Amino acid sequence: MIITHSLAHNRLALTRSFNVVKKAFFRVVVLLLLTIFSPWSFSAKVPVHALYIPLADHYAGIVAYERYRGTFQYADFSMEQMPNWDLLRAKFLEGNADMAFVMSPLAMDMFAHKPQFRWIGLMHRDGNALAVNSILLENMNLAKNRQDRKPDQELAKAIRQVMREHHNEMLIGMPHLLSTHSVVLYQYLKNYNLSMSLMPNAGADVLAISVPPAKSPVFLKSQENRAFAAAFEQSLPWADIVETQGYGKVAWYSKDVIQWPGGHVECITIASDNAIADKSIAIKEVMNAIHIAGQDIERARASGGEALDNIVAMIRKHVPAHTEAAIRASLDPNLQVINYRNLNLDIDGLRLIMDIAVEGKILKAPIDINSFAKPQFNFAEPLDYSAKPDGDK
Repeated sequence: MIITHSLAHNRLALTRSFNVVKKAFFRVVVLLLLTIFSPWSFSAKVPVHALYIPLADHYAGIVAYERYRGTFQYADFSMEQMPNWDLLRAKFLEGNADMAFVMSPLAMDMFAHKPQFRWIGLMHRDGNALAVNSILLENMNLAKNRQDRKPDQELAKAIRQVMREHHNEMLIGMPHLLSTHSVVLYQYLKNYNLSMSLMPNAGADVLAISVPPAKSPVFLKSQENRAFAAAFEQSLPWADIVETQGYGKVAWYSKDVIQWPGGHVECITIASDNAIADKSIAIKEVMNAIHIAGQDIERARASGGEALDNIVAMIRKHVPAHTEAAIRASLDPNLQVINYRNLNLDIDGLRLIMDIAVEGKILKAPIDINSFAKPQFNFAEPLDYSAKPDGDK
């Protein structure tokens, strides 16, 4: 009887212990499930989606994506390459992206029509060039070395010669009529008493037309095949592709037409008001990475070697149409025709571009730049290059 009672007591104790363990286990499972499926626990990261065009203008965005997105604590960063500026504009204004990298006159025109986004930084400074086909080149005395080619009277003389021979406006291709490139070209032509129009049959010396960047080398060649002189003003590396692949020659770079401390404003970063309100910390994280990536590019092109090889490989992964030779030509440390050094807001620099654009009838009216600008995303942290970036293998 004593043994039987002892066994019964032990069995009851084991049952109670099991029930306690079972309840505890159940609580842990419930808490775990609540944790897993709560809206705060999937991830601390929020999606930040950016739109870009395959240009040297946006290389810092590519490097930031490749090197630093894996270290982000707040942003689930993604980028989408758009085939042209109008599609980028439409997609962003329809609310299908948080950020976009956009030419400054186009961004200002977008803001004038739908002020539901803000300017949060630069993507680069300087960075476009004018290239000419061989027919126009026949009337120009162009320096052999690219660093010696300046926006002097050579192109203006050649345009006047074309006008005398053909009695018609000369075509110069732009990536978009609402582009910094149009502003630069207008300023150059004005310097030599030549006129530019965005509309045909306006009696101007030059007709600026929209030519997609990737098609600009073919545009030069096709005009040449028809015995027409032609040129284009495009972002790098397309002008360099023209020269490295024998389609024509680079005549000059925008940095020498619009001279501004640190380089003139060109492509800028914009973010929607909704994204700024809901994802401010994540967007700040992405912008910080873009600033650091810009410094990475500057350091790599100064040192060359493996550092530059890594940058070139990252770019070609996203933009295979950019040849290695063209990328290296665009980042030539001797030319310094595009730079990624100070990507904070430049209010006066943007105002300069806006004023020229309004004068040249590229923009219909000025905007309130102070309302457009959002300085909270400026970068002020010291840059630490002691550690090897995670994206380098």
